[in-house]
Amino acid sequence: MATPAPLPAPSEDEVMAMLTHVIDPELGADIVELGMARDVVVASPEQLPKRVSRIVLSRTDSGPDRGSGGTSDGAVVVVTLALTTAGCPLRAQLRRDIIERVGSLPGVAEVRINWAEMTQDEKAAAMAIARKRAVERAPDDLFGEQTRAILVASGKGGVGKSSVTANLAVALAGRGFTVGVVDADIWGFSIPRMLGIDGRLEAAEDAAPTGGDNHDSEVSSSAKIRPHGISIPGISSPGVGSSPGRIEAVSMGFLVDDESVALMWRGLMLQRAVQHFLEDVAWGDLDYLLVDLPPGTGDVQMGLARLLPRAELLVVTTPSVAASRVARRAVSMARKNYLRVIGVVENLSHYVAPDGSVHEIFGSGGGDYLAHEAGVPLLGKIPIEQAVATGGDDGKPVALQLGATRPGSGNDPAIGPGPAALAFGALARLIATEVSPPIEMTGCTAHIAQPVPSETAVQIG
Repeated sequence: MATPAPLPAPSEDEVMAMLTHVIDPELGADIVELGMARDVVVASPEQLPKRVSRIVLSRTDSGPDRGSGGTSDGAVVVVTLALTTAGCPLRAQLRRDIIERVGSLPGVAEVRINWAEMTQDEKAAAMAIARKRAVERAPDDLFGEQTRAILVASGKGGVGKSSVTANLAVALAGRGFTVGVVDADIWGFSIPRMLGIDGRLEAAEDAAPTGGDNHDSEVSSSAKIRPHGISIPGISSPGVGSSPGRIEAVSMGFLVDDESVALMWRGLMLQRAVQHFLEDVAWGDLDYLLVDLPPGTGDVQMGLARLLPRAELLVVTTPSVAASRVARRAVSMARKNYLRVIGVVENLSHYVAPDGSVHEIFGSGGGDYLAHEAGVPLLGKIPIEQAVATGGDDGKPVALQLGATRPGSGNDPAIGPGPAALAFGALARLIATEVSPPIEMTGCTAHIAQPVPSETAVQIG
């Protein structure tokens, strides 16, 4: 009986096509798309030294980098694989997956792997692809298409990001909207005090079990969490209705016994806590969701970009150009995660003295610089006013002044909102009417999608 003829060897293109089914488990994309599979050589054993002298033919790494295919006398396939780092802990898994996939092709007798390491540019390109794939694979938006999610970010701490979040929430609610607030600054939570809300979170009475893992952190629960809510009086000003709105908020501050408790959490615990705040809370119908991010560009920010793929970023900085340079990193983070940056807010912009003179205590130009560098509008300049600090400490955000006049003293007449409240009101108006209007308004006029010119910045004094 004649010996069967050897099966024809696969082409290099066929091997590369098979490698598209090998997924890097950490980056979530295939090794061809990521640029990790650099080269494929298909040859007989006697051809290899001549054709690919650069290939290491016998090398071990917890076992030889070779595997048996479906034939005893066939081609040898050599795959050159570049890792993000030479000591990649997933190296063994990738080797096994490559050998199993390529070794299953007809005509392959042996699979060998030549290891290499990516350059910095190659790593950056691979990470960009991984982020894009993460957005594409993101679950359906947790809040539906009717909710605008705005992440309030800063490059560093101490710029008043939480104060901007709290007052913007009040100003939007004063326009009749229902606004959710997530205090994602797990370590430095301050939203409960600023909004004047206390008490522990409880399960909603009509909530169904989530079926999720309830051992990850204290935030977990077998039922939906009911957020703490407060009503906000409507803004009574020309052209704006006076219907009241509402704020619904969740924060780690509602889960600890004492706000002075230090939470020493890292990585996965932080991400899971924020994930619970989004997935396991009975939010109801929201017009806006504001997320007070921790400073910087770490795990929480990247996790939220995955959970809220349609979210938009609002960057808070101070007038200092040095602070604005740091804040550019938040813009970079957003764009690497395919999030839209809607604009910049310059907080602590200037102080208006009783005689009307303007004093730029913390420098000038930072907001304009950041907006120009990012190619986005400067949406507002929030002045320095003592009422902002005292309102945050007392749980009465200064933006509440938009809903009522303040009583005068003695023979002085009643007075209206102060400069900071007016700036927050103008910022809310821009967001609600032009920059990021409620979803049902987006089909009404084409100009909504256009960038807001920098001249719309709010300047008081």
